[in-house]
Parts: sequence; C-alpha cells; structure tokens
Amino acid sequence: MSNMVDWDFAVTLGAKVAGDGPDIAPDAAAAAVTELREGAERSSPLVREFTGLVAAERTAPVLVVDRRGWVQANADGFATIIGPLADKLAGRKGPPSGLALAIGSRVTGAEVGLLLGFLGTKVLGQFDPFFDPTGRLLLVAPNIVHVERELDVDPHDFRLWVCLHEETHRVQFTAVPWMRDHLFSEMSALLDSFEPSDMLGDGLRRASEAIRGGVAGGGSVVEMMSTPEQRAIMDRVTGVMSLLEGHADVVMDGVGPSVIPTVEQIRAKFTKRRQGLGSLDRILRRLLGLDAKMAQYRDGAIFVRAVVDKVGMEQFNAVWAGPGNLPSTAEIKDPDAWVARVL
Repeated sequence: MSNMVDWDFAVTLGAKVAGDGPDIAPDAAAAAVTELREGAERSSPLVREFTGLVAAERTAPVLVVDRRGWVQANADGFATIIGPLADKLAGRKGPPSGLALAIGSRVTGAEVGLLLGFLGTKVLGQFDPFFDPTGRLLLVAPNIVHVERELDVDPHDFRLWVCLHEETHRVQFTAVPWMRDHLFSEMSALLDSFEPSDMLGDGLRRASEAIRGGVAGGGSVVEMMSTPEQRAIMDRVTGVMSLLEGHADVVMDGVGPSVIPTVEQIRAKFTKRRQGLGSLDRILRRLLGLDAKMAQYRDGAIFVRAVVDKVGMEQFNAVWAGPGNLPSTAEIKDPDAWVARVL
C-alpha cells in the first residue's frame, strides 16, 4: 500500500520547495561537513560525562546531509510509520483502480512534499530513531551554515553547539534502548486509532467548533481534529518529547561553557531568533504544531533543571529506567509531582 503516496514525487517536490540553501564555496562546504562530523564525534564523551548516560560510541551513523538528503530521509521514515494507516484505509475501501491510485498518490505525495520542503529549510539536526537497527543522526549542513550567518556567531562554536544537542538525542536512544520501541508503540497506537472517514467528518467538526469557541489553544489542526483517545496518546508523546528536547537543551548549555567560548552569545541570539518569526512563518508553525515544539524545549528544560537542582543528575536519571518513570505533560509543568511519584 506504499503506492498510496507517491514518495518519489514527494521527495522531488520537497527538495524543490526547500531549495539548496546558502551559497557556499566548495572548499568551505567540505570544511563544514568535516567539522560537523568531528563535532558529533567530540560531543559523545562530553554528553556521557555530563549526563551519566553510557552509550556505546558509533552505534548509530552520523550523516551530514543537504536539504534534499533530509527530505529523503524523512520521506523514508514517514513511509515506515504511516504504512499501517495506509493498509487500514485500503482495507476499508478495497484496492483503488489504477487511475484513482495514480491521482490519489500524486495528491498525497504533493501534500507530504510541501510539508517536508517547509521543514527542510528549518531543521538543523535530527536523530532518526526508527532507522534500523540503531537509528541515525542527521546534521543538515546548509541550514546550520544559514543560521550561523544569520545570527552572526562564531561558526566553529555554533556547529559544536548544534552537535551537542543532537548527540544528546543519539545518547538518549542508544543508552536507553527501550525508548525506541516505546515511542514506536505509541505512534502505532495513534495511527491505529485513526479512522480516515471520521477525521473528514467528525474531525473537521471538532476542529471547527474549537476554532469558533476560541479553545484551540496552541494545538495543531491535527490535535483539534482528534478524539479524546487520540489526544491522550498525543499527551503522553508530548511528555516524552518535552523530556527529550529539554534534556538536550540542558546538556548543550551545561557542557557549552567548558568547550564553547561564545555559548552565552549563541544562546541569546538563537532564543531571540525563535521569537522573531514573520507572520506567514508563524501561521505555518501554528498549523503544523511547531509552536508546541518550541514550548517543548522551554518546558522540558525547566523540568530537567528543576529536578536536577533538587535531587542531582544521578537521581534524575531514574527517568530513563522504564516507561512508567517518564513524566506526563502535567508533570513536565510540575516537576515536584514527578519527584514525589517516581523518587
């Protein structure tokens, strides 16, 4: 049923929408790629020493990619994750005809391509936990160069700063091997709960009522269209993602001062950049739920710092002992409640 999405068209369109990124001389581009690979390698022991999490080195490949490479990698990931939903849709209606399949796959391919193209201009790095067998770390070189130029920061310091954040994600998933299966299980449960016909009927009604009633909050369109069961799963996933993103932010800022001379300047400018988005960018981020992702960095980092300040990093690491120790979204905003429950 992978033919229900024209993945080749999605990648081609996504790469075109994303573009090539900033102009950079071939020798400078090669130097940036080398420095990012070295930065990821250098970050491994720094993250291990700061967090106490022990992950075998080089257990997941580090890929320095261009924007098209990031789009391709995420199209591959989407194809794996949404396969069960495509099978479910096909099972309800039976196999589509050749013409219907061609038109439908082209339309969905365009939708996915536009989404990946937009995101492909924003993402600096990403750990892909679902790439077999151990995941892979992606560093998007053109976007990193673009942002370091835009912020006018030291490029060597900025590249290492980004590597620290992304390497922390690699450590989280390789030192905590159950995390990958747990997230995949939650995603599978979410996708299994979707009934496409309900999304187009009841889902649109729920979204319309939420917007009219002014209760949309910071959620995305998908959240507004979801059932209570689906929102409960999303809430659990949000808690996990807030933990992972906040933990990585704490690590990059905690390790930074010892190895990155300009880390305070980088953090200040980067935070200001997050707040200074244009109106169109804000609208797209809201629709895609990216505003919620920014909140994950903030709330998750506050949670991690609060717990570590209270009980220390070693006790905080109980969070990685098993799924039952993960914080809920409510506990992310109330660290004392997590401490009381788990410790």
